Amino acid sequence: MADEMNPFQLAQAQFDQVAEQMGLDDAVRSILRWPLREFRFQLPVRMDDGSIKVFFGFRVQHNDARGPAKGGIRFAANETLDTVRALATWMTWKCAVADIPLGGAKGGVVVDPSSLSTSEKERLCREWMDAVWKNLGPRNDVPAPDVGTTAQMMGWMMDEYSKLHGEYVPGVITGKPLGGGGSEGRTAATGFGVVVTIREAMKHLGISSVGRTAAIQGFGNVAQHAALTFIEMLGGRVISISCWDRHEKVAYTYTKDDGIDPRFLQSITDQYGTVDKAQAQAAHYLIEDGNAWLSKDVDVLIPAAVEGAITEATVGRISPRVRILAEGANGPTTLEADAVLKGRSIFVIPDFLCNAGGVTCSYFEQVQNDMNYYWDESEVLTKLDQKMTSAFRAVLAMALEKGLYMRDAAYWVAIASVEKAMRLRGWV
Repeated sequence: MADEMNPFQLAQAQFDQVAEQMGLDDAVRSILRWPLREFRFQLPVRMDDGSIKVFFGFRVQHNDARGPAKGGIRFAANETLDTVRALATWMTWKCAVADIPLGGAKGGVVVDPSSLSTSEKERLCREWMDAVWKNLGPRNDVPAPDVGTTAQMMGWMMDEYSKLHGEYVPGVITGKPLGGGGSEGRTAATGFGVVVTIREAMKHLGISSVGRTAAIQGFGNVAQHAALTFIEMLGGRVISISCWDRHEKVAYTYTKDDGIDPRFLQSITDQYGTVDKAQAQAAHYLIEDGNAWLSKDVDVLIPAAVEGAITEATVGRISPRVRILAEGANGPTTLEADAVLKGRSIFVIPDFLCNAGGVTCSYFEQVQNDMNYYWDESEVLTKLDQKMTSAFRAVLAMALEKGLYMRDAAYWVAIASVEKAMRLRGWV
């Protein structure tokens, strides 16, 4: 069943479906179905107790026809090569649909970062860079933070690369701390971009944004800033968020029908996205099952946590009231769930369009690093709004012109852009 596919099989199946619709050349299909390069390496790290522990790391470069490869580094206990392959593939489409001159890559380490001390994290970050630095660079492959990694960790990696390279190279990593080569607006960028696409979808559907409601899966960086921006930019109300409790190893949904307070929840959430349940209860939040967010009677659903959240088994829980599904996470919807969504009046904003704000702002960071001149937050967010709006309108125009589902339209736009670059470079 499609719901049982691993993430890379899902990424390939999504690509195959659209490649067939497009009548894509067989040679182009063969190249784009698989990453161009893959690296798997051991990372021996000295722990605080003096022992040596070996971790496994990955870096996958899917395609760099349009420019240097780009993509985050995940530290996750369940990380696999296929997960990294899938995310690298989606990064290729994400950069292309956002029309930024970059390709797709992704990295990872099999580790629960919450199990490491700060010094152990630093040593692991530097070891990861030591293992793969010859295959990275501002004109080659530029990593960034992702699940389980932070701006500080990117700062350590950039420093290690600069030491190995023999000069200061801030552009080798994005998502760095402010004052260490980072960009204003980067922390908010992905969640901000999610809401820009929701705003544009509402315009297309003729929906006023004021007073509209949303439920969100996740309360990490993307979900937090999506919640804040949904309220502050659109005048909407977020009534539920769902997040993983790393202590109890189970997910909970936190609900307030009159609207959650994202800033309060941020104040009681740790760096791994776990909300302090006791403090939430004291503030009169209703605490429910982790999947309860999906069945809320809201206008907008925002899956902004993990892959495979909406499946054939769960898609039927979505309320008839829902008009927009905005995929803040990567790969949150399986193929069989997609088939159900197509048959309903739900407007889907596909992941690699919806959450492209992060990589777009990372591109801005690279540009600023190259210039050694930095913009203020207002300028960054203004440029980001323009880019995300333009990307959304290009995909919508393709969908309307060819009568396509929005996900398929986003793939058409992205694949056509990558194919053009491959042909212009003489690859096919």
